Amino acid sequence: MAQLNYRHLYYFWRVAIHGNLTETAERLHVSQSALSSQIRQLEASFGQALFHRVGRRLELTEAGRVALAYAEPIFNRGDELMAVLRDGLGPQRQTLRIGAMATLSRNFQEGFIAPLMDRGDVTLVLQSGRLDDLLGQLSTHRLDLVLSNTDVPRGAETPWRSRRIARQAVSILGRPRSTPFQLPDDLVNARVLLPGEHSDVRIAIDMLFEQWEIQPHVLAEVDDMAMLRLLARDSSAVAILPPVVVRDEIADGTLVEYAHLPNVHEQFYAISVRRQFANPLITELLARSSSDLIQS
Repeated sequence: MAQLNYRHLYYFWRVAIHGNLTETAERLHVSQSALSSQIRQLEASFGQALFHRVGRRLELTEAGRVALAYAEPIFNRGDELMAVLRDGLGPQRQTLRIGAMATLSRNFQEGFIAPLMDRGDVTLVLQSGRLDDLLGQLSTHRLDLVLSNTDVPRGAETPWRSRRIARQAVSILGRPRSTPFQLPDDLVNARVLLPGEHSDVRIAIDMLFEQWEIQPHVLAEVDDMAMLRLLARDSSAVAILPPVVVRDEIADGTLVEYAHLPNVHEQFYAISVRRQFANPLITELLARSSSDLIQS
């Protein structure tokens, strides 16, 4: 059986980190042609291309991503050995990069990553943004997973693997009151806080209002769930949103659930790209039930 050439693997690792052959060659004090040759030899031994060129940069192929996942702990352990024996430093960590839509509940995100928070060997990199931007980073392996409340199209020409991981009914919430909240009558004259008009949840809410033939007074439409949470907590308006957004306020009695909106739910998705080898940290996070994710 052929032996792995660790020098070739080391050169690949450094190029994968920097994404630029010329810069890496300068850092390693070798010629660009020698560096390129050794990476080609590594690719030949694997029988797989590890890079493809995008403009002036080298991007990892799927095989390259797998090779990097193995190379990183190999050489990080070497650095760790030097640090432990020389400086008495502790072990290094794995890194998991998760993106989340800016409109996604922070409470849900916190619940999703909760199993990793006490792990001494994991570093989490959390990033929020627009779904298109996050998917772009996912496709180039700069993110390992994207959390979304919007599904993405799947097909032969798209790399996405979208999995619904949780679902929660959307509720009407507000400050404690002495009388039961009656649907839909008590909504007619109420001041309401709603999710932004382009969200899937808002579309379902508007359809229900049309069915009931009501037009509540909309005090605010808010895309950012963190801001919607603050307005629900600090105003006397009625808020229509998934309870996970205001989980703490429900627990301490600041807000109460008046009612669930019939047939209106928020869906939570985990989006990844097709890979031959699954990341065990992601597998662990996705193994939990929907109720665990919502109640964490």
